[in-house]
Amino acid sequence: MDVKKLVILAMLTGIAYVVMLVSKLMPSVNGFLDFDFKDVVICIGGFIYGPVSAAAISLVVSFIEMVTISTTGPWGFLMNFLATASFCCTACYIYKKHHTMKGAVIGLATGVVVLVAVMLLWNYLITPIYQGYPRDVIAKMLLPVFLPFNAVKGGMNLAATLLLYKPVVTALRKAKLIPASESATPPVLGKKRIGTYLVSLFVLATFVLLALALAEVI
Repeated sequence: MDVKKLVILAMLTGIAYVVMLVSKLMPSVNGFLDFDFKDVVICIGGFIYGPVSAAAISLVVSFIEMVTISTTGPWGFLMNFLATASFCCTACYIYKKHHTMKGAVIGLATGVVVLVAVMLLWNYLITPIYQGYPRDVIAKMLLPVFLPFNAVKGGMNLAATLLLYKPVVTALRKAKLIPASESATPPVLGKKRIGTYLVSLFVLATFVLLALALAEVI
């Protein structure tokens, strides 16, 4: 790993931590399920450098969160890491294999599905340990609470990543912080790019409204 890559990964880790702090301003669901946009930053890093880098950033940010502001200790750290890594690493792996806008959309959508499936299992196994709920209570919450929460959280991060990835990467390339793309696919221009941004904005707005509804704000 060269120094420039290490510096950029450290920068993305710091930004992800700040985004996580800002995300705490959003209302939680059931008092302990927090929406979090740090996955957007981690996905951007993973789209640039691959799924292993996404996993590394996820691990470091989750650890720093545990030792600074979290009250759930190692169990919360584990759940945080699993949620972020299942979404980001899946999306980045598929995008690495199919380095196009279509590959990004498929990767992010698959990441949402994997996130939901993984967290249904781990919420059932781990949440009773660190939240104090009986397991039968958690089992009854899986479909009406955990499934829509993770689906909405993943959907918000999907749309935000599609909105921000291209501008961020373009800025980094102009600053010569990352190399030019090796993909032979021509850039998306004009009406097609505008259409992509408008659809992403609509999807993001939709999932934000769903998040507020889950949090019983609206």
